[in-house]
Amino acid sequence: MPIDPAKALAAEPRTAEISWDHKDVQLYHLGLGAGTPATDPGELRYTLESKLHVLPSFATVAGAGMAMMGGLAAPGIDVNLAHVLHGGQTIQLHRAIPVKGEARTTARVAAVHDKTKAAVVVLRTEVADADGPLWTSEAQIFIRGEGGFGGDRGPSGRTEPPAREPDRTVDRAIREDQALLYRLSGDWNPLHADPEFAKLAGFDRPILHGLCSYGMTLKAVVDTLLDGDVSRVTRYTTRFAGVVFPGETLRIRMWREPGRIQVTVTAVERDEAPVLADTIVDHT
Repeated sequence: MPIDPAKALAAEPRTAEISWDHKDVQLYHLGLGAGTPATDPGELRYTLESKLHVLPSFATVAGAGMAMMGGLAAPGIDVNLAHVLHGGQTIQLHRAIPVKGEARTTARVAAVHDKTKAAVVVLRTEVADADGPLWTSEAQIFIRGEGGFGGDRGPSGRTEPPAREPDRTVDRAIREDQALLYRLSGDWNPLHADPEFAKLAGFDRPILHGLCSYGMTLKAVVDTLLDGDVSRVTRYTTRFAGVVFPGETLRIRMWREPGRIQVTVTAVERDEAPVLADTIVDHT
């Protein structure tokens, strides 16, 4: 069987040394659509090295996303990338991510859930530098056709948006070439670039990385409700509820609550099909 839950959970954590600098951060921000308008002071915080700050979702690509890909190669896991989708993502920030850094990642399979027709592998990564912990990341990887092994189904809680109008709603356009640019930050899955591979995965064309939508959404929240201050974000979690195609528009609805912002994201051109759900940004 491609997934052996007991073997995956018992495996020793994988460690790796990662590094990044301003070029990696700028490329990531550009992959999220930052820099429009190019001379806007708010956008220069994402694109100009002398003013640069780091969007916390950069944690998902720091070191070219080595932790996630390493997790999929862990003992007990042998899967076809055409069957893999990102189910959910959480980042816990312990302090602001520096523009330039060197750190050690420690990654392990934290859980394997049986959804009957699919398996969900939870990959947990802890990252620290010489000054201590930086962030903890947890990715839920949905693997079609790998369920039915008799394991625990895992949590299934949902977070409904407040029963009132959102405090802010913004639209963010996705460029036709955005997936091609975003993948340069480390996610080379051909699902996001190769039409033939996308067809094998059941899509009529390549889809946008879920983590690109994730980053775009956090940027919109920071820019509109957190005064552009990335250091205020303490935790960011989402469930990937549907795919997005390059060329579409994300509609991001935000509700303020004490210490957090609840968010929903939909695809405008497909009758507001869900994109991100159960999305919360905790902040100071």
